[in-house]
Amino acid sequence: MTAALALYRTVALVWTVVALAVVPYLLGRPAPYGRHARPGWGKLVEARWAWLLMEIPSPLGMVLFFAFGQGGPVAGVFLSLWLIHYVYRALVFPFLLPAKARPMPITVLLSGAFFNLVNAYLNGAWLFFLAPPRTMAWLASPRFVLGGLLFFVGLAMHVLADRKLRRLRRSAEGYAVPRGGLFRFVSCPNYFGEIVEWSGFALATWSPGALLFVLWTVANLVPRAVRHHRWYRETFPDYPASRRAVLPFLL
Repeated sequence: MTAALALYRTVALVWTVVALAVVPYLLGRPAPYGRHARPGWGKLVEARWAWLLMEIPSPLGMVLFFAFGQGGPVAGVFLSLWLIHYVYRALVFPFLLPAKARPMPITVLLSGAFFNLVNAYLNGAWLFFLAPPRTMAWLASPRFVLGGLLFFVGLAMHVLADRKLRRLRRSAEGYAVPRGGLFRFVSCPNYFGEIVEWSGFALATWSPGALLFVLWTVANLVPRAVRHHRWYRETFPDYPASRRAVLPFLL
């Protein structure tokens, strides 16, 4: 085993344990930003810049791994999928937020940026350094085709739910009950979309780093969705009783 592979396996193991450990914590105490903001988490950073600074390490890290890695057309496709998400998340989404969006504590910003750095390492190191280069035939394989389809379906769900929430908050001058689309079934279709999206990426790339990303996406977003769902039901007495938190008909 090479030193690079041994390091990768160690980081992946530690990252798995941490992901499992944060679930009970986040179920009890959601990350302190947005509607769950609370004092005591450090200096506040304006929301738009906080989101940009938190998310930008991920696309930059993946570009660097690709630039110095094995490269190739299939690797370029993998990178393109990653950048499609993160151009939206790091460079578009923050500046669609209203100017009055709640600021983010710097501790949340820094912990999110650290997560994105580790995540970029686990995905970039595997796809562009450690894994054997994929041939063009991979792009016609059932795994890639189905995974790519799931990726874009999940991305569309995520983006459309974000847009509906932004429009609702502007029209209602604050939080209100979202309706229509996937909001008929779950309180957080944006989170459901991200889970579907990164599950598709894991299938399309068939890599341990992407599988760990799915684990972390679930570990982070499912507890937050449960807390969102509880908040909606406590805040709005007429909240639809049939809705689930994040997984339609299940959770």
